[in-house]
Amino acid sequence: MKKIASFTIDHERLERGIFVSRKDTTPSGDVITTLDIRMTRPNREAALEPKALHAMEHLAATYLRNHPKWGERVIYWGPMGCCTGNYLLLQGDLKSDEVKELVQETMEFVANYEGEIPGASARDCGNYKFMDLAGAKGAARRYIVEVLKDIRRENLEYPE
Repeated sequence: MKKIASFTIDHERLERGIFVSRKDTTPSGDVITTLDIRMTRPNREAALEPKALHAMEHLAATYLRNHPKWGERVIYWGPMGCCTGNYLLLQGDLKSDEVKELVQETMEFVANYEGEIPGASARDCGNYKFMDLAGAKGAARRYIVEVLKDIRRENLEYPE
């Protein structure tokens, strides 16, 4: 069986950052860009805690879908199975550096969030008690300070 594209990236050299993972064209001609929002160095740093990722998913998805400029273009935000980051799917043929401001804003929202997590109730979520707001805020803060504030080419392009 042929490997899918995301399994051909050298995860031993992959840094944290914002990467275009793939681009797909729908039958109607729309381009969907999948962005790899990599928050930890795979296999070299501890993965994100699943409870923190779940809280981040609720916060980031809510923020993004309500964003005045990007909201209508947001297809999906959700955690990677390996717990080293998230995927953001947006309508449009996009490059990593075109969305870095959006990712920065989203992480600032998560890092500074106070209050009840949107959708964190038995009615709205299948595992609503499985969340860690403090962990989500800490992971977002770290990503902002260590990656987004001084983002470089190595944080915007997959290693060759």
